[in-house]
Amino acid sequence: MDVILLERIEKLGQMGDVVTVKPGYARNFLLPQAKALRATKHNLAEFETRKKDLEARNLDARKEAESVGSQVEGKSLIVIRQAGESGQLYGSVQSRDVADGLAEQGVSIDRRQVDIQTPIKTLGLHAVSIRLHPEVSVEITLNVAKTEEEALVQAEMGRAVTEEERREGDIQDVIDEGISEDVAEEFFENPEEIIAEAEEERLAGQDSEEGTVDVTSAEDGGGESTESEDDTKTD
Repeated sequence: MDVILLERIEKLGQMGDVVTVKPGYARNFLLPQAKALRATKHNLAEFETRKKDLEARNLDARKEAESVGSQVEGKSLIVIRQAGESGQLYGSVQSRDVADGLAEQGVSIDRRQVDIQTPIKTLGLHAVSIRLHPEVSVEITLNVAKTEEEALVQAEMGRAVTEEERREGDIQDVIDEGISEDVAEEFFENPEEIIAEAEEERLAGQDSEEGTVDVTSAEDGGGESTESEDDTKTD
């Protein structure tokens, strides 16, 4: 079927192009969403009369998309999911999850604008495109983790946490070394609080270890003191 494109369609053509597509694609997508018209003589003539108006509307829509894109581009979303030891999710992360996550950050998009090529079914960092306009596309990162703590560690390491690292305590080692300011700013609205909390936990762990040593020393010292007092009484 021949159609006239009313906007740019990736891998198909620009506004005003007459292209040949499969009838099902035209009937189910292009025509009902007003992205194209049947390429009849009447519609070709109508397009020419509407061309300037369509171009002006497209320009306004693109500017709006670019504005939203500047708020979205480079963002990172943490998505908490249950998963098996292999890192395989019990389910998957879908476009609706992305749209909802951005909405929580104050950015409203349609879930149909989220371009997830293949279902996300594993823990880790995943790049996802957001198509805000036929000519405007931005990329964000989904940090899929079991917990927010693990999400921070994944952001620090640039990859998914393995089950072996969980068993051997490598996650805690990364936390003990401190969460970088860049990572905190990327994933959280209040990065100073996240950094402070991580530092407090690290220091609390050190104090706990030192406290244990001091208690032991005190007990040992107390024992020696008691023996000395007993000797004095005996004398």
